[in-house]
Amino acid sequence: MLPSSGIDLIDKKILQELNSDARIPFAELGRRVGLSPSAAAERVRQLESLELIRGYRAEINLQALGFSITAFVRLTCDGNHYRPFLKFLPTLDAVQECHHLTGGDAFLLKIVLSSVEQLEDLIEKLLPYGNPTTSMVLSTPLERKQDSRLLSNL
Repeated sequence: MLPSSGIDLIDKKILQELNSDARIPFAELGRRVGLSPSAAAERVRQLESLELIRGYRAEINLQALGFSITAFVRLTCDGNHYRPFLKFLPTLDAVQECHHLTGGDAFLLKIVLSSVEQLEDLIEKLLPYGNPTTSMVLSTPLERKQDSRLLSNL
């Protein structure tokens, strides 16, 4: 076992393999990490129960579906608007991520939309909760999904 993370080297290898291909069959996963298919399946179930694996999902190409605008919105939000904003947030389908921040801005939202008009509408919806500052993404030279290099530091 690795003392800092509570998982052993086989668990680490399993996480790396699943990070590369979450659809890998247990037989192949077991072969790659040196376990039988049933032992690999049991280890995966244990990692799920420990919430080290939170789920499996398809990565959808939103641009191919017409969502060509990605933007980040920083939102200042005073104490009176904080809780109302948190209740309002789940109604905003365009918001892909929301992070609570330190510093002058309270929140950072990653949004994906199909038009500038939708962006304008979303910004107007945010105004009652604080002061939004918007930055549109021109390109994404680097995008990582839970990079295996992070897992190598376990």
